[in-house]
Amino acid sequence: MKILSIQSAVAYGHVGNSAAVFPLQRIGVDVIPVYTVNFSNHTGYGAWRGPLIAPSDVAEVITGIEERGAFEQVDAILSGYQGGEGIGDVIIDAVARVKAANPKALYACDPVMGNAKSGCFVAPAIPELLRERVVPVADIITPNQFELGFLTGTEPDTLESTLASVDLARAMGPSTVLVTSVERPDREDGTIEMLAVDDAGAWIVQTPYLPMKANGSGDVTAALFTAHYVETGSAQIALERTASSVFDLLQLTLDSGDRELKLIEAQESYAHPKMQFSARQVR
Repeated sequence: MKILSIQSAVAYGHVGNSAAVFPLQRIGVDVIPVYTVNFSNHTGYGAWRGPLIAPSDVAEVITGIEERGAFEQVDAILSGYQGGEGIGDVIIDAVARVKAANPKALYACDPVMGNAKSGCFVAPAIPELLRERVVPVADIITPNQFELGFLTGTEPDTLESTLASVDLARAMGPSTVLVTSVERPDREDGTIEMLAVDDAGAWIVQTPYLPMKANGSGDVTAALFTAHYVETGSAQIALERTASSVFDLLQLTLDSGDRELKLIEAQESYAHPKMQFSARQVR
C-alpha cells in the first residue's frame, strides 16, 4: 500500500506527518510525505520556529512526485491540519490528479478545526474552506465530535444525534466517517468512544478515558484508520485496530509522564494491535 500524506512536520515531537508517517511505515505502508510547514515543534507550546511552506512550493513537490509516475501507485491521499487557505487548493488539485491516475484511490481528510474544550484554533477561513470545498471531495473524514457539529451545523451529543450528524456529513460527499472523541451523556463513567460509519453500517468502540492532552494523537488515529480501512474495506476492523493501537500509545505516553507522544516506543501496538476493544454495531 502507498499513501501520499500532505501534512505539517515538526523536528521536535510528533504531530502531522511527524506523527503519521512512522506508524504507517511500521504496519507496512509505503508513505510519500509532503510537508506543508517545517516547524521546530507544534504550536501548542506557544512558541516555535521555522517556515510555513508556500502553497506553490508544496504544489511543486507534488508535481515532482507525479513526474516520477507515482500517482498511479497511490492507494490513498491523507491530509490533516491546514495552516492557510492556499493549501486546500493544492490538496484538492492533488486528489483530482491522483484519482485520474488511479480511480480506486481514496482521499482521507482529517478536518482539523478545534475541539470542544478549546474551540476553533485554526485561521478563520479554514472551517468554511473545509466544509464547502475540501470535505465534499473526500471519501473518508475523521472529525472529532466538535468538528462534526461544525461541519454539519448541528450539536451532536447523544448517539442518535451523532449518527444523524454523520448522515448529514456523508450527504456532503464522504462515504466513510470516523468520529473521534465521542462523549455522550449516557456513556459509562471514565470512558470515551469512537464511531465509524460507512455504507455497510455503523460501529462504536468504547475505551477507558485517559486524563491527558496528547498533541498528534488525532493524526495517528486518522492515519491508522485510513490504512486499515483501505486494506480491509471494513469500518469495524479498522475501528478496532485503530482503537487498540492508539489507546496503548496514549497509555504508554501517560505512564511516561512526557508531554510528547511515545511514538517510537509504542511501535508494537501498531504492528501487532492487541484487539482488546470490540466494536458494537449500532446500525
